[in-house]
Amino acid sequence: MKNPPALEQLIDGLRALPGVGPKSALRMAYYLLQRDRKGAAKLGKSLENALQMLGHCTSCNNFSETPTCQLCNIENSQPSNRDSTQLCVVEMPTDLMMMEQTHSYKGMYFVLMGRLSPLDGIGPKEINLDKLIKRAQDGVVNEVILATNYTVEGEATAHYISELLKTRNIAVSRIARGLPMGGEIEYVDSGTLSMALLGRKPL
Repeated sequence: MKNPPALEQLIDGLRALPGVGPKSALRMAYYLLQRDRKGAAKLGKSLENALQMLGHCTSCNNFSETPTCQLCNIENSQPSNRDSTQLCVVEMPTDLMMMEQTHSYKGMYFVLMGRLSPLDGIGPKEINLDKLIKRAQDGVVNEVILATNYTVEGEATAHYISELLKTRNIAVSRIARGLPMGGEIEYVDSGTLSMALLGRKPL
């Protein structure tokens, strides 16, 4: 017995979410239709509104309802509390939010919206590297800080970007890695401890 076409369409739509397989999508669809039709309607309207209203900031590539996002507008205001000479490159908007929560970085950002992953068909074009290079060469930026994740793809992305920028005589740095705050050596994995030793600095 086949599901009604409208139900199949909903299930296929839910499968677009990361980590959602056929069974999970089916359960979600049944839940929304049977238990939370108001929530389903709200979700549908929110998605439609987001698709219509959100684009990418022309400066940092983050999601924005205006051509220039709120953070980049702060940079352009006078006086500004942001350091326009530093540009921190992150993979996703969630990474930018985490960086802001530290209250220790006051520069500007560029959001790649992904990371290099040839097996998934994600190359330099898909992560907006042309836009990043243009931003880094605006005559204001003098240091690009690579804050991609310490995964295989994140490391490959950082290496690729650093090589591109170095050929253009742009200073590049990479966020450090090592022991977490409050961490005890006894419980840290050997890879993290090894990188902490390699990244040590004089006191």
